[in-house]
Amino acid sequence: MLAELFGNKSVEKILLFLLVNDKSYPTQVHRLLETPLTPIQKAFERLEKGTILTSYYEGKTRFYHFNPSYPLLEELELLLKKAYSRLPPSEKKRYYYINTIKEQRKKEPRALLYLIYKQLQKITEVNFSARSGINGSQGKGKGSVVVSYENDQTVIFHEEGLWRSDQGQEFRFSNVFRWTYSRIDGMIALEHLRLGVENPVFLFHLIPSGPNLLESHHPHLCGKDTYFGQLRYDKRFLELSWRILGPQKNEEIKYCYY
Repeated sequence: MLAELFGNKSVEKILLFLLVNDKSYPTQVHRLLETPLTPIQKAFERLEKGTILTSYYEGKTRFYHFNPSYPLLEELELLLKKAYSRLPPSEKKRYYYINTIKEQRKKEPRALLYLIYKQLQKITEVNFSARSGINGSQGKGKGSVVVSYENDQTVIFHEEGLWRSDQGQEFRFSNVFRWTYSRIDGMIALEHLRLGVENPVFLFHLIPSGPNLLESHHPHLCGKDTYFGQLRYDKRFLELSWRILGPQKNEEIKYCYY
């Protein structure tokens, strides 16, 4: 879609991958998108030379990300979001990198689902953070969670708290989420109940994808916006991450439940 504009497909793949995941390195893009390594390496170098990207090291790995000083960054982000929104759902999912956490002991998928569902019943607090845009504003929130039960496989979170923007503005928030555990189907469904219990807004079917990790089985499409999700289990907390991409959206939200 953008290959003609950027000059080759490798540049297009890199920029879309960075839009979704913020940072990357050549071997990762080569492996996940199943594309030849040498053109990817050269495209990364070309983009850094043109000041569109910049790089840094984490250990021995050289990561690339968008250069916040690039003068056309906002315009580039808008173009990439529109191009991404036009991809078919199966192609969108390929660009979303699930950062699996390695554990000493790998839990069986059904056992992991059961552990997560039991922990959902014990949650009392939530902390979360949000980011909007490649170089956009951020904020943090904190609140309480009251758990109610619809049946023996469904819990509802009633969340209330305070949100603070980076500019120091404070807002009260409230959310209602419904979690449904299905042992037979091997998944946990997540819905938002902002329109009431009888009119749920479906978000994700979360399925085991790695050690202590669930991910959205399919991207959730809301108009032209695409939602991805993952839920990481730790015996001390649950971490729910959302990624929202669309023609006018580029957001990341992380909830940490205790």
